Amino acid sequence: MEHGLPDDNTVKTALALAVRAPSVHNVQPWRWRIGSRSIHLYLDPERALPSTDPDQRELVLSCGAALHHLCVALAALGWSAVVHRLPNPADPNHLAAVELLRHRSTPLDIALSAAISRRQTDRRHYSSWPIPHGYLGLVTERAAALGAIVTQAGNRPREVLIEAMRTAAALHAGDVEYRFELANWSGRHSSDDGVPARSTPRVESHDGLPAREFAAPALADGALEPDYAELLVISTSADDRLSRLRAGEAMSAVLLTATNIGLATCLLTEPLELADLRNRVRLEVLDGVAQPQAVLRIGWLPTSAPSLPVTPRRSVEDVLSPLESAAPSCS
Repeated sequence: MEHGLPDDNTVKTALALAVRAPSVHNVQPWRWRIGSRSIHLYLDPERALPSTDPDQRELVLSCGAALHHLCVALAALGWSAVVHRLPNPADPNHLAAVELLRHRSTPLDIALSAAISRRQTDRRHYSSWPIPHGYLGLVTERAAALGAIVTQAGNRPREVLIEAMRTAAALHAGDVEYRFELANWSGRHSSDDGVPARSTPRVESHDGLPAREFAAPALADGALEPDYAELLVISTSADDRLSRLRAGEAMSAVLLTATNIGLATCLLTEPLELADLRNRVRLEVLDGVAQPQAVLRIGWLPTSAPSLPVTPRRSVEDVLSPLESAAPSCS
């Protein structure tokens, strides 16, 4: 970058944390370009999931999470990010241009940045310890600051979500193209993308919170009690590309806040991949006033639960592209 702006090592350090963001099936659907005064985020359509995510909702959510991870990492490194979302109307895959300004890091900046490397998608059962209301209030507040709504699912909404999960699993079980796509992206043993077999437990028919059934599950759960996870729905007032991007940023803020507190998390998006079920969640869980973007399991792990292995990511070099001359500047 130009003189007075971060050196390339600082930028690549921030990008190495940005790519730790969660993504649907761990496809990591982002491309980054570094300009003289800005960093640009693009959605990579070559990593699309046409059967799982036909309208690219989850790809944009994933990129939004990576964008927020980047901003958090930069803040901890002494740089404030000014984000221009969807800066190029001629290119809908150009999701963000990020300008950088000097910034004095705060303890919160550093804590959230440290949470990036600790955050994991944990699909195991969670314990019965209650989550203090103040913690749930905090994640709600941080999501709201990024334009999203967090709704805690009470008794009836929880039943609706669980039924939607079961219905989605049944419909997907009969979808040959979906099953092929899922098998292609999961059950992996040596890869820098996709869902590793060691990260997915076996789905049991009696599970109270049904999860997506990935290929070749190899993670031992060991839980004898029901899953006591709370369910949170992350939603937005609209459902356009910008709203989905903002929802992904808010999703990242919730995940990093929860990790910093010590809570375990797991995103659930399968029931929202089917239009009829997504509409049911909108009407019966959100009273028809917001658009559901993701469901989050959140709770405390049992003290006996061992640490999970780190889920792999592609290197920064693999997701960097030269900055095209046509890309708009942010001067």
